[in-house]
Amino acid sequence: MIVQAIEEKKGININIIDFINIMNGPADFFVICSAQSKTQINAIANNIKSLLLQNNNTSLWQEEGIETNWRLLDYGDIVIHILKEETRDYYNLDDLWLEI
Repeated sequence: MIVQAIEEKKGININIIDFINIMNGPADFFVICSAQSKTQINAIANNIKSLLLQNNNTSLWQEEGIETNWRLLDYGDIVIHILKEETRDYYNLDDLWLEI
């Protein structure tokens, strides 16, 4: 459902990192995607929140980065990172977490 919400708003380079088998992982899953602007980042985030609330009655636990180049949606077991492409390249979260 999260991937669908990202794709509906034209998010790109979607990567899902599975932490289930890692002891003391930061969450069960990270979902990381790229957007081309702050407006698109916000559209993706709002679409995810709306879709999860409507279909699963899932409440957001924490949210960071409203109106920045990096938005984080924390649902406890699933943490979603929506980054502007340049920001994603700079922080390289995909490779950082895959090294664990």
